[in-house]
Amino acid sequence: MTMEAMKPPRRAHTTVSLFGNFGTHNLGNEYTLQAIIHNVHKYLPHAKVNCICTSPREVTASHQVPAFPISDRLVKAPAGEERRGGNGAVAKFIRRLLVRLPRELARWVEAFRTLKGTRMLVMTGTGMLGDFGIGPFDLHYEILKWSLLAKARRSKLLFVSVGAGPIAHPLSRMIVQWALSLADYRSYRDDFSKHYLASIGFDTQNDFVYPDLAFSLKPELPAPSRRNGGGRVVGLGLMDYYGNDPTGNSSEATYQQYLEKVTTFLAWLLERKYAVRLLIGDATYDTRIRGDVVKKLQERAFRYDERQIVEEPVGSVEELIDQLAATDAVVATRFHNLVLALMLNKPVVALSYHEKIASLMAGAGMAEYCQSIHGLEVDLLVQQFVKLEQNSQILKSSLKQTVEKYRETLDRQYVRIFRDVVEAEQRPHGRKGTGTDG
Repeated sequence: MTMEAMKPPRRAHTTVSLFGNFGTHNLGNEYTLQAIIHNVHKYLPHAKVNCICTSPREVTASHQVPAFPISDRLVKAPAGEERRGGNGAVAKFIRRLLVRLPRELARWVEAFRTLKGTRMLVMTGTGMLGDFGIGPFDLHYEILKWSLLAKARRSKLLFVSVGAGPIAHPLSRMIVQWALSLADYRSYRDDFSKHYLASIGFDTQNDFVYPDLAFSLKPELPAPSRRNGGGRVVGLGLMDYYGNDPTGNSSEATYQQYLEKVTTFLAWLLERKYAVRLLIGDATYDTRIRGDVVKKLQERAFRYDERQIVEEPVGSVEELIDQLAATDAVVATRFHNLVLALMLNKPVVALSYHEKIASLMAGAGMAEYCQSIHGLEVDLLVQQFVKLEQNSQILKSSLKQTVEKYRETLDRQYVRIFRDVVEAEQRPHGRKGTGTDG
């Protein structure tokens, strides 16, 4: 017998593919990806992890995992490219038939190759099953495509702590329900998502609700930062908010109303000698609001000590965590500004533009510190903030317990979804499990 024959057979590494809108500088999404990569390594230390995402180059650079594009369709074409070849109905039909259809078939083949060896395809958190800025032939179509190909590869398909709804377009509803129906496991990040899907006719009876995946990774706290004097610091989390029209049409009037009201609240804080950190949650889309708020104060000829406003650049989730950690309380609009603040044990007031934010605050026992961004009332916001300050210590004690409970709950979910893989890896080499298509 040769030496080669005497060696035990090599066990193929499990490959876990994570799917999501990552690499686009949405800092909440990036933290979600960090969290699940961390936990895959924790529970499946020998597993290979890769990411199927919107911007693979950025994901590989930031998270040190191989990454592949969801589709080159999601990359915006150069200006004017879509108009080449004529605009008539016949020309459009011929272009679709001769160019787009073969190109899309090639994308399906490439995606099928990408999934080779994948044991689990995990749809990871984020609001991928709503239609805020998503059309039926955008991310929803891609979710269905990759779900179908995962089943063709005999990979397990999991939707893990995903957000869902509202979904206005009937075709998007159909596509989302079809993709979910293929899943081996489904969980939602809040009761709203589960109930919403049930309300549009999808059977969620055997599905689970677990907290947002971001809660499963404890933030690394920076060294204590220098404070602006001895006063309290408020983090004011801003967003380039134009309304939540599912078609993505922006409303400048909606933005201006939001700007006026958050500027009024900022002035109220400055009058009372708070230091204010202006925060954002998306380094790509929140490019306008911070400058406009300061400009609006100047237009009002509002007098304040310029050292009261701290406006630092943010290009990574680590920088955002550092900025949040330097506050005593947070008033914010973006969902993961609020999530990260809660994880850092900061009392928060939420300006809710989506049901997920109201669900987050209710789950944390802070529903009374949340109001809808639609018809935002500054006087009510002031009252909520004053009450938050008065109850700060009590709230911090309660929040600490809630966040720890969320982390423990998510640990149980990871055990649940990875149990089959762990058991398969523990079997003797000679016994075969269900395995996946190689």
